[in-house]
Amino acid sequence: MRAFISEFKTFIARGNVLDMAVGVIIGGAFKAIADSLTNDILMPLLGILVGRVSFADLTLTLGEAQIAYGNFLEAVLNFLIMAFAVFCIIKAVNRFHRKKAEAPKAPPAPSNEEKLLMEIRDLLKEKS
Repeated sequence: MRAFISEFKTFIARGNVLDMAVGVIIGGAFKAIADSLTNDILMPLLGILVGRVSFADLTLTLGEAQIAYGNFLEAVLNFLIMAFAVFCIIKAVNRFHRKKAEAPKAPPAPSNEEKLLMEIRDLLKEKS
């Protein structure tokens, strides 16, 4: 049991787990923004274009069942907004990493063997 708890502590202490936790929290906050954009701005504008004020009122009744496909349309639009935002974020992060990888690296410091060879070269030049 101690080994399990120790392994769990190691897992939690890793940086990527903390990054993931921060991402989940920020993602939850961003979801509220995307929901508001969908419900308060885009859906009313789409409603004006199609002659309906609210998509939430779009339903289909089959016998006793009422299918609220308007809510489904709003959820699909909300998903598309979230997916587009995540795509843009990942694209920006990839561009940043690509630029970082393309940056010229400083040449490595000469090894002891190379230093010795340079000294021998310099001594030979002095003698000539």
